[in-house]
Amino acid sequence: MFNYNNADKKNKSFMYQNLQKSKSYNSDFSNSNFDYVCLRGAHLKSCTFDGCTFRGAEFTGTNLKDSSFKNAIFENTVFEGAKLEGVDFRDAQFKNSFFVSSQMGNIKCLDVDQPGIRIFSEMPEIQMGEPLRAAIEKLMQNDFVKKSRVMDTKDKTMNTVSVMILMEKFGEERLVESLGKVEAYLDRDFYTLSYIIKIIEKI
Repeated sequence: MFNYNNADKKNKSFMYQNLQKSKSYNSDFSNSNFDYVCLRGAHLKSCTFDGCTFRGAEFTGTNLKDSSFKNAIFENTVFEGAKLEGVDFRDAQFKNSFFVSSQMGNIKCLDVDQPGIRIFSEMPEIQMGEPLRAAIEKLMQNDFVKKSRVMDTKDKTMNTVSVMILMEKFGEERLVESLGKVEAYLDRDFYTLSYIIKIIEKI
């Protein structure tokens, strides 16, 4: 289990790991790799993530109070329902990253107007054709997808941010064509949307 208190864990690789509900306090993870990591429900308070990378990482319901992300790199990263009080994003880089329904009071040094950041107070409404909606709803019934929680919200409704990411990457027509084939490739547990993206790219 990824539980550290007052620990020195600099320059490590946690890539692809499932760190759901992990708990760490006042630990230093500087210059570590957190690409494609699931941090759903994790408590990482007063920790240092300076210079870390978070490509395809998902902070869902994550408590990051008073942690530092100076010079960190966020790409295709989602903060959903995250607690960000006192978090320091000084000189952090963002590319196609989302803040959704997150507590953003007292954040330090976050330029919310930079083009790589999109902020939503709640799950956004998006326009999609009925064929795509039907394909997504069918995929959401798959046991591996249900367990991953990457396509639904805590209210069991469609995660429109995940859909937005898929639509922008592949286009609606290709998604409709590909999603019906995805289930044939799902044979194990997974934890982030990046896994479905890789399957579609493979298809």
